[in-house]
Amino acid sequence: MIITIVVLFSIVYLFQINRMTYALCAQREIPEEKQNKIFRTINVLVTILLVSFYVEILFTA
Repeated sequence: MIITIVVLFSIVYLFQINRMTYALCAQREIPEEKQNKIFRTINVLVTILLVSFYVEILFTA
């Protein structure tokens, strides 16, 4: 049950981070070429954070 909640939380969190990243790119008028790199970097870092959180929950539950 806890694992399901963590996965759902992770999906919502990742979408929210992407929305904020898009707003940042639009506000700062970042060129389209650089936006892909920014999104990729942020998504990789957030995914690493969420996977480490999942592993921590998995081994403590």
